[in-house]
Amino acid sequence: MVPPEHSFISTWSAIQLRRPYLNMRQFSVLAFLVILLGFTTADSPYTSKYDNVDVERILKNDRVLANYIKCLMEEGPCTAEGRELKKTLPDALASGCSKCNDKQKQTAEKVIKHLMTKRAKDWERLSKKYDPEGVYKQRYEGLIKKST
Repeated sequence: MVPPEHSFISTWSAIQLRRPYLNMRQFSVLAFLVILLGFTTADSPYTSKYDNVDVERILKNDRVLANYIKCLMEEGPCTAEGRELKKTLPDALASGCSKCNDKQKQTAEKVIKHLMTKRAKDWERLSKKYDPEGVYKQRYEGLIKKST
């Protein structure tokens, strides 16, 4: 005969094995939270942490600008700003900078215009990496032509 404490444990184990990990209510709450989290992060704007970076100074300094380009091309190390840019650039291109604030849109336009007019080879390399099919390139080239 099995001692009483062993029969309780084996009965409890059998109950645990038959019990699903989440009941329907728990699953519904979890699914709702995941969906809610997806909506809040998907539409949240890009960080404004780097909005006060002196982009003019970067564009005028060939060495610093070359380092940013190397970062974006994964050919060199990245600063914190470079890592953030590399992380957000694909989404910003795809969405037409829809999550950008006004300052970020102005900065993006300034940088694109500078690259297109003063560093065409780098513009081509970046375009091939981040827009291999040329989908976004036409949009931004049109934007720059319109602003000149």
